[in-house]
Amino acid sequence: MTKDPYKIIKKLPSAQGDLNYWSLEELQKQGYQINKLPFSIRVLLENTLRNFDDFAITKENIETLLNWKPEPSEKDIPYKPARVLMQDFTGVPAVVDIASLRSEAVRKGKDPEKINPLIPVDLVVDHSVQVDYFGTDYSYKKNVDVEYQRNGERYEFLKWAQKSFNNFSVVPPGMGICHQVNLEYLAQGVIARDGNVFPDTLVGTDSHTPMVNGIGVVGWGVGGIEAEAAILGQPIYFIMPEVVGLRLTGALPMGTTATDMVLTITELLRRQSVVGKFVEVFGPGLDGLSVPDRATISNMSPEFGCTVTYFPIDDRTLDYMGRTNRAPEQIKLVENYAKANMLWRENEDEINYSSVVELDLGTVEPTVSGPKRPQDKILLREFKEKFGSLLKEVHGREYIPIEKREVGRWLDEGGGNQPVESGKQQLARDLEIETKVKNGLKTVAVKLNNEEFALYDGSVVIAAITSCTNTSNPSVMIGAGLIARKARERGIDVKPWVKTSLAPGSKVVTDYLHHAGLLEDLEALRFHVVGYGCTSCIGNSGPLPSHIAKAVEENDLIVASVLSGNRNFEARVHPQVKMNYLMSPMLVVAFALAGRVDVDLNNEPLGYDPNLEPVYLKDLWPTNEEIFEVANRVLSPGDYKKSYGEIFEGNDQWRALKAPEDKVYQWSDESSYIKEAPFFNGISEQVDNPDEILKARVLLKLGDSITTDHISPAGSFSAKSPAGKYLLDKGVEQVMFNSYGSRRGNDEVMVRGTFANVRIKNQLATQEGGYTTHMPSGEEMTVFDASRKYIADSVPLLVLAGKEYGSGSSRDWAAKGTTLLGIKGVIAESYERIHRSNLVGMGVLPMQYSEGQSAASLGLTGKEHISIEGIKEGLSPLKVLKAKAKSEDGSEINFEVIARLDSLIEIEYYKNGGILHYVLRQFLKA
Repeated sequence: MTKDPYKIIKKLPSAQGDLNYWSLEELQKQGYQINKLPFSIRVLLENTLRNFDDFAITKENIETLLNWKPEPSEKDIPYKPARVLMQDFTGVPAVVDIASLRSEAVRKGKDPEKINPLIPVDLVVDHSVQVDYFGTDYSYKKNVDVEYQRNGERYEFLKWAQKSFNNFSVVPPGMGICHQVNLEYLAQGVIARDGNVFPDTLVGTDSHTPMVNGIGVVGWGVGGIEAEAAILGQPIYFIMPEVVGLRLTGALPMGTTATDMVLTITELLRRQSVVGKFVEVFGPGLDGLSVPDRATISNMSPEFGCTVTYFPIDDRTLDYMGRTNRAPEQIKLVENYAKANMLWRENEDEINYSSVVELDLGTVEPTVSGPKRPQDKILLREFKEKFGSLLKEVHGREYIPIEKREVGRWLDEGGGNQPVESGKQQLARDLEIETKVKNGLKTVAVKLNNEEFALYDGSVVIAAITSCTNTSNPSVMIGAGLIARKARERGIDVKPWVKTSLAPGSKVVTDYLHHAGLLEDLEALRFHVVGYGCTSCIGNSGPLPSHIAKAVEENDLIVASVLSGNRNFEARVHPQVKMNYLMSPMLVVAFALAGRVDVDLNNEPLGYDPNLEPVYLKDLWPTNEEIFEVANRVLSPGDYKKSYGEIFEGNDQWRALKAPEDKVYQWSDESSYIKEAPFFNGISEQVDNPDEILKARVLLKLGDSITTDHISPAGSFSAKSPAGKYLLDKGVEQVMFNSYGSRRGNDEVMVRGTFANVRIKNQLATQEGGYTTHMPSGEEMTVFDASRKYIADSVPLLVLAGKEYGSGSSRDWAAKGTTLLGIKGVIAESYERIHRSNLVGMGVLPMQYSEGQSAASLGLTGKEHISIEGIKEGLSPLKVLKAKAKSEDGSEINFEVIARLDSLIEIEYYKNGGILHYVLRQFLKA
């Protein structure tokens, strides 16, 4: 029976009949100050009221939310989302885990079909398409063909899951990016289910899930581990969040974009330290922001570090729902429910926020961000100067302005060099490269098929209009198309060394660009559609053309990428590209025309037309009125109806895939993509208390801002890496290696790639990359090889780290790989929320130095034996443990660490060896 301890269930009339809802207004009448609560907290409160069972969710949990205060709290609260969103990179291992739970259930004599998603799950295949082909009409088709060649086995597995599991849907490849699909189609604002009506809520296995906050839906990114637990009916527990109010005033000036706004907000909120907090947007400036503008801000929540960036439901929300073809009765339900239940945006000034940050939108200027962190904002007018200083600070090279460079002689005709292999085809035989160095700055002359050009530090080699962050926003996409049109009209083109790509977040984008005639303009500048997926934003940029790659590699050029994405961490976009800048799609086109980032676009020309007249950015930049005119003419609910009416069908290749019919997946030893997860095989039904960590060795000693991109395998990998050697031994040719992300269903590949990022700097190794020094032998080797030696000798392992450990995407393999390497604990100065939670979810103990302490302040070298004591006697939330580090000379360093098990349920997960172990044991007991 439904429990209603506060007697607040009421009826809401709807097109479906009367629906039950848990009335916050009734609580207000009972004396609780609901009107003082932020809207996002009200949604969480409704969630606990509706899911109250006096067991997993208690009255104390409800009272905690009812009595929310702006001050920090250590109380934990539960959250049971209405649905789960997945993308394929994180979705495949999640499905592997659930399928593995079924396999273990069979071995234990249980009914495997009892293990099913208990809430709806939508998995969108969007992370697998790679930009192998670009700049041509056939780019899209060939990229899709290669995608299916590489990933057919994974896709068959997903089709099996769709047939085998209840509540599980797959959006096939080529339909869009999960967050844009969620914003434009999946999100309903309000859900009517089983006679009840309640807010649409979710978690997603991608850190940019908060994008949906822009349409008034509470949702955030979690690791695949947490998501799997939610799928299997477990509440997600987290510490009561502070809520920072972001008050917007004013309006964006002419010539600025939503992207400039969000990069400004990213830098502002990262400075305010909103990690682990909620952000809620209010103020008069909000009235002028469309849902796509709001979603652009929400999408970047992980970049400022907060959990959600919430926009309450208002008239703009309803207007967007109509424009995107939501049913009229659904829109009416959203309006009626939000207004009846104190979730409609009004009376904002009554709300008590933990703190308020203000931004006058009128102060926003054209902005880019980089070269390796999204929060590193650079004003466009200062970009050229900033590039020069970064080149010297980061890479130790003096910057020479282009007008003072000496290119050196161009190569004579002829040549005779040996052909260069690209992996698919052979380049022309007359490729020549000559290097000229002046004052430490490289300029490389390249000749290919009688085409000559110079590459130098700062050359743009990748220009990608990609990522849901901006491709969901028609204003900046139409703006990019208008810049392309005006560039055509002026007779200037993208520079020949730039790899261009257009990867929309949904097919609606190409529909409206086509209606406006702007797709043709973009294609004229080689911005052809390469696929509907994340591409460069997640490292699927594909190889650079071989002559460009050769010039960069042989001459150690510091080249750049420009992309309309949300992530630019080291080695993420492309391993050969060391400087990566986030910006609007409009500026991506502009910098592709310029061909370099060391250009002052306010004062220097992008290029010269056929009459040698200079062409400036101001000559190409469209007015707001031009953008609005096109948008009003071409945006139509009919395009949304067409695209999303066939979203689950897929193309001919998807429909032709054959999927097994078995309810229990038949694992194959021959598969290099899909393997049964090793975590549950032979699990005991009883739980032993965890032991102390004694005489552990340090596998890695790391600095600040180690991201999950540094930890988790991502992007491509070489034949010389441990993962590459494994696949070669399995008979897989290097050309078919695919990416780490696509092989997340194979633990053997993934554990070999954990901590193997080519840019990770382990202080226990002399070389950059995934290396360490094995102790006590002193031999330097790969992290994976060292871990195997330690495991063979039964030596537990630790990681030492600095601040913000685990920031970035919600990568489950950053935690799964950690535990498979034999790492029992991590000691860091601070953690990003998702990764800390994922470590607990895989049975790894996250520990934190005492305030003000660090490995450096304590004098830890990483070569000591370290013991952690106080675990065996019993754990409590945030318990202080004793640590002892003993050096080879016998000297000791004693210090304390805080066990970052933040709640009682996290202690249970840790004791069980992980959250899924806990769920499986609960199932076996039942």
